[in-house]
Amino acid sequence: MKNWPSTGKSNLSEETSLLSRWFSLLLPGGVMLLLLVIWEWLVAITRMEAWILPGPSQILQSLWQSRALIAQHSVQTIYESLLGLAIAISAGVAIAAVIDTSEWLRKAFYPLLIVSQTVPIIAVAPLFFIWFGYGLTPKVVVVALVCFFPVAINVADGLRLVDRDTLRLMASMGASRWQIFRMVKLPATLPFFFSGMRIAGTYSVMGAVIGEWLGASKGLGILMTRSSQSFLTDRVFATIVVITLLSLAIIALIEGVARLVMPWHYRQKASA
Repeated sequence: MKNWPSTGKSNLSEETSLLSRWFSLLLPGGVMLLLLVIWEWLVAITRMEAWILPGPSQILQSLWQSRALIAQHSVQTIYESLLGLAIAISAGVAIAAVIDTSEWLRKAFYPLLIVSQTVPIIAVAPLFFIWFGYGLTPKVVVVALVCFFPVAINVADGLRLVDRDTLRLMASMGASRWQIFRMVKLPATLPFFFSGMRIAGTYSVMGAVIGEWLGASKGLGILMTRSSQSFLTDRVFATIVVITLLSLAIIALIEGVARLVMPWHYRQKASA
């Protein structure tokens, strides 16, 4: 007797998966909306002064009224964030690749990467302004240092966890180091690389803002400083909203690139 494929079950599973995805999006969105309504209600009933704590509606109004000013400062922050992130990616991948070439190098430098993160960037950032002045360079250096660690550590771990039996098989078949890297190490390390990229992406805008706090003439960080000094708390919150949206946009960009570069990884996750 011939067994026909059961399309009903597959369609049902697809519908269930689609509903699950919508629910995973709507649930946090609903919680956020509820918190904003409570916030607005508490500000209204307590008659809180706007310079102390503005309501969400006041923040949105300030965001709209200051949209040109915020957009002007956002361009500078985006440029610093992307440039610092690009430098961090290049340096992180290069360091991880060098460390992977020798076990002695791994033992020598891997602990130093860990220890480097115990130094708060806010403590050493003023030194960059002494060394490089108050231009673009110190902000980019701050972003690069903040983003370097997650990229370097994740790529180094990804290279270390590549299946050794596969590497031995490729070597026994006469594959060169470049062929082994391209066909085995690179595909296996890409999920680790993009995991580090997502973390670095969230840090990039924050690093740029920290650099602008310490000294700048343009950028969202200096806009926040000037707004807080002028008791324009609603504009401070509006700037925070923009910073959050920029971070989410960078994460979305990284996620989109990841889906284009390694579709096989997402197919495996979907089937699992």
